[in-house]
Amino acid sequence: MATTVVVGAGPNGLTAACVLARAGLSVTVVEAETTVGGAARSGPVLGAGTVVDLGAACHPFGAVSPAFEALGLGAHGLEWLRPEIAAAHPMEDGEPGLLLPDLDRTADGLGNDAAAWRRLHAGPRDSIDHIVADSLGPLMRWPNHPLTMAKFGLRAPWPVTWTSRAFRTERARALFTGSAAHATLPMTAPLTSAFAVMFNSLAAVNGWPVARGGTQAIVDALVADLTAHGGRIETGRRVSDVRELGDPDVLMLDLTPRQLLRLKGLDLSPSYRRRLNRWRYGTAVHKVDLLLDGPVPWYDQRVATAGTVHVGGALAEINRAERLAATGTLPDRPFVMATQPTVVDPSRAPEGKHILWAYAHVPYGYRGPAKNPNLAGDRVIEQIERFAPGLRERIVQRVDHSPADLQAMNANLVGGSIGGGSLAGLQQVFRPVPALNPYRTGAPGVYLCSSSTPPGGGVHGMGGHNAAMTALRELGLVR
Repeated sequence: MATTVVVGAGPNGLTAACVLARAGLSVTVVEAETTVGGAARSGPVLGAGTVVDLGAACHPFGAVSPAFEALGLGAHGLEWLRPEIAAAHPMEDGEPGLLLPDLDRTADGLGNDAAAWRRLHAGPRDSIDHIVADSLGPLMRWPNHPLTMAKFGLRAPWPVTWTSRAFRTERARALFTGSAAHATLPMTAPLTSAFAVMFNSLAAVNGWPVARGGTQAIVDALVADLTAHGGRIETGRRVSDVRELGDPDVLMLDLTPRQLLRLKGLDLSPSYRRRLNRWRYGTAVHKVDLLLDGPVPWYDQRVATAGTVHVGGALAEINRAERLAATGTLPDRPFVMATQPTVVDPSRAPEGKHILWAYAHVPYGYRGPAKNPNLAGDRVIEQIERFAPGLRERIVQRVDHSPADLQAMNANLVGGSIGGGSLAGLQQVFRPVPALNPYRTGAPGVYLCSSSTPPGGGVHGMGGHNAAMTALRELGLVR
């Protein structure tokens, strides 16, 4: 029986382990922390009776992931919950933009921009299965659905600042921009429109779900599938030299380039090491978890029913905030991503209480001033209170997580950068190096499966699935 060791028990590492175990390999997962899941864990951060996602919270890609579907995680207890509003974008001087799980209803809510919204999103909505299948793998390959991807490509290359000219109202521009900001880039960057169209189209088809009981439920389902197929997990074991792992037939690494380069015993070529050394980690986040004694007092009550809220105002303001964060300055009004999980999952907080999970985009490795290390968190609160006056009075408990705290929680979040590395420039396409198969490291039997490989960040397991399938093909176990 062929043997496998997987280093790192994030969702990609666990997915790879499941795929390999199902193929009949003997699989051991080695994890440095005492619990598995990486940035997909949940815990009682805000006290007894609370379930707070330590990292990822909302899963538009996880709910449509071919990897998760193939593993049948629902049989292991994973259940998706869909808020009635996928995302809301409050505006300071008017109605909020509302991203609904129905394209026509979203468009109709945008008034004069209804036709433009439909034109931009109807095609991708209708072809979302093909787009997802071709987007969640290496981009340097011939797609399975070339015509569909060609049509999608007509929308994809442009910066949001260009594409948004199709809209007449600031509300439609802001709603489009909020979805693009998941890329953690200035809105003048190429390909940011692709993120907006993809996220909005996913909302129209499947909503933006959360996992019942927290993101940890995804991890628990992966662990259950792995153990059901004979895999085992060792926690609290930090690997510094791969030679201590013996000589497995497959070594799968759920690590970003910085961790990979620090591992001893790897036979990596000098050229591969040089290219990994050029990897950039990009804009970071400062996270704030709030326990509230009631729902967030948004000025418009419809926002209170949204699973995700993009807090940043108009397009120009968001672009300015993203540009400042990307160039090393903490914005006075940062872009804030917020989720309200207790809107659809009240089990995550004691009765009558609500959880607000939020983060701001901040400079890579940002540290607040000594007199106020949580300055970025204060600005998160200020931003939200612009659109939810009275929020401060509802805060029962607040816990901040700086970029350094996030890296301490999960070593793959280098400098607080949450996507396995920046998506700026060619790193959107070449992850982590230019290669037809980016999961190979060049060392025999050694593969990279982290979010630094395609398709990038998010809890969808596709990096792990794609890397595992590469290994199985090279072992001659699949075609």
